[in-house]
Amino acid sequence: MSKENFIQEIENGYTFTGPAIDLGGAMYDKETQTGSIVRIPMSTLNRHGLIAGATGSGKTKTLQIIAEQLSAQGVPVLLMDIKGDLSGIAVPSGGHPKIDERHAVIGFPFEAGSSPVEFLSLSDEPGARLRATVTEFGPVLFSKILGLNDTQSGIVALAFKYCDDRGIKLLDLKDFRKTLQYFTGEGKEELKAEYGTVSSASVGAIMRKIVELEQQGAEAFFGERSFEVEDLLRSDGAGKGMVSIIRLTDIQDRPKLFSTFVLQMLAEIYQTLPEQGDADKPALAVFIDEAHLVFDEASDVLLDQIEATVKLIRSKGVGIFFVTQNPDDIPEEVLGQLGLKIQHALRAFTAKDRKAIKLAAQNYPVTEHYDTAQLLTELGIGEALVTALNEKGIPTPLAHTMLRAPQSRMDVLTEAEIKKILKKSDIIEKYNEVIDRESAYEILGEKIEKAQEAETQEKLKKEQEEAEKTTTRRGRAEKSTFEKVVNNTTTRQIGRTVARELTRGLLGVLGIKSTGRRKKSSGWW
Repeated sequence: MSKENFIQEIENGYTFTGPAIDLGGAMYDKETQTGSIVRIPMSTLNRHGLIAGATGSGKTKTLQIIAEQLSAQGVPVLLMDIKGDLSGIAVPSGGHPKIDERHAVIGFPFEAGSSPVEFLSLSDEPGARLRATVTEFGPVLFSKILGLNDTQSGIVALAFKYCDDRGIKLLDLKDFRKTLQYFTGEGKEELKAEYGTVSSASVGAIMRKIVELEQQGAEAFFGERSFEVEDLLRSDGAGKGMVSIIRLTDIQDRPKLFSTFVLQMLAEIYQTLPEQGDADKPALAVFIDEAHLVFDEASDVLLDQIEATVKLIRSKGVGIFFVTQNPDDIPEEVLGQLGLKIQHALRAFTAKDRKAIKLAAQNYPVTEHYDTAQLLTELGIGEALVTALNEKGIPTPLAHTMLRAPQSRMDVLTEAEIKKILKKSDIIEKYNEVIDRESAYEILGEKIEKAQEAETQEKLKKEQEEAEKTTTRRGRAEKSTFEKVVNNTTTRQIGRTVARELTRGLLGVLGIKSTGRRKKSSGWW
């Protein structure tokens, strides 16, 4: 097709009646066609998206472009910043002649700008702490995160019910561990009488799963105060949507914690927000950088849960955007739900890479303008293949696009700049307060302690009684032996003989015969 036909196709495919984001300029035969603007309609951004590309190809800057444009149109944004290079969105760009040159070719001037930012944290990074209670997860989601089988999941459900029935709070992981300890120890008989027998082996398996989660730092995530979704939906005084940046630079080696957090956050957003239906713009946009961390160690059950969440959450007006190196990092079931696809360059260093590129090319609409598989290896920095859904839900034409530059700084903020933003926070004091209410750990711990004290007292009592019985038996045994010796026939005979001889001796001394008569010198008397 001719260049004129291409330009006409781009104009027809990327012109919308409602608000849209200007992404960049379309390219034909590797030349930017000035004024042929590639746009994304705001009304379909709740259909989710993918931003993919090799390291250094510019996908993080593309994320920054879309996030700041959404914020400018009043849409709050949640960014998961794994590499720590998204904080620059808080300050305006310093500009550069090359940026001006790029925008002149695209067809609209460059304007520096910034977005209101709130820093959040899962760990020791500065920012408002993100937490959630075990109760908020619920037995089903909690079991899926731990990767439990049906039997083990049943025990988790029983733990939740036991605590619910008695008004005992499950706030953090130590609460849950204490509940399981109670089930297999002091509370075993109580549990058996009301719910039936619980397998100690299954409880042990659950305990090991919890330990595994704790080793990745999950203990800091579970607890109070729970983060409220409403604090993600704020705007500043100028009507710009708040960009909440979760600093996750120390989470890359803890994928279990990361996937746990992502799934819980999406579930909480889904449960909190009302059904929105068709709207001019999304209620919230969520960007998950290094998205492969969510899926790498996820079980099949967890993947099913993520897929279901992605399908359902768009009805709440929430758009989820996965940022990763290769489309293969995203399961097919999830990839098929993504309406926006922005593909940066892929590198073909090996036969496996070339095969992956051919498969990646099949994810995009067929076009007569490009050899998609070939072009994927030739894209320059800040260039991408783009396709979105138009306002009728139909994929737009595949467009090789020269992307606009971010209006904000393309660099990390200094510590001083971060501290300045933290001081302005409206929520950091609220969420960084340490709260440790009475919960299962204290309540069941007290019951265990009392039961152990009672058991110890009973044991001591039994030991004392046994000692007294032993002493009595010993006393009786000694008396019985003496009696046996005294009453023995031989002993009695010896005793009589000794007594008789003593008597004879004594009488002899007195001059008395053994007959009992005393003898006078002159005769008998």
